[in-house]
Amino acid sequence: MVFKSAAALGLVAVLGTALLAAVHQLTAERIEAQERRVVERQLGQILPASEYDNDLLHDTIELQDEAYFPRGQVVTAYRARRDARPVAVIFRFKAVDGYSGNIHLLAGTRYDGTLAGVRVVSHRETPGLGDAIEVEKSDWVLGFNGTSLRDPGPGGWAVKRDGGQFDQFTGATITPRAVVDAVRSALEYYRLNRERVFQQAATTPTDDTVREP
Repeated sequence: MVFKSAAALGLVAVLGTALLAAVHQLTAERIEAQERRVVERQLGQILPASEYDNDLLHDTIELQDEAYFPRGQVVTAYRARRDARPVAVIFRFKAVDGYSGNIHLLAGTRYDGTLAGVRVVSHRETPGLGDAIEVEKSDWVLGFNGTSLRDPGPGGWAVKRDGGQFDQFTGATITPRAVVDAVRSALEYYRLNRERVFQQAATTPTDDTVREP
């Protein structure tokens, strides 16, 4: 009798574990699909489809460079072309020094190194404070439009509290500082690797930058 009870409890435990695993997998897939839709919409906000004629979602490469994209992150680069000539690239990467963890970003730079725009894909920053990085919450992120490493120049690529050009938020300096630093780093990578970015053969993105916390 004791053996049967133990077997029954074991079966319940196995079934419960399997059910939890299935629910977790389903939830993860839904989150991934939702964030993929967010990325696709934001790509269009950064760079209108009228500016290129290739398949932006499939003309991609993955890259890693610890000096510019730290902590082993895999960066996806969406490459825009017109008449087979490079127009712009949109990097999908992370700011790793957010107040509450990684901040997942898109930053689009035109061929000449001028920023077309920046968007926040996902984050865990404090609601009502750090979430002002979202374009739906404030126009702060639009302040990157048209900037480059030359304008505002090296000293300007910081929040105002640190002597730079970009506003910080009341009660939340860490969040905008992390975004500014990460975007500047992406621009620096692009400046040094522009030709490689456009010449490398396309690969299929893994979506690691979305799934990782």
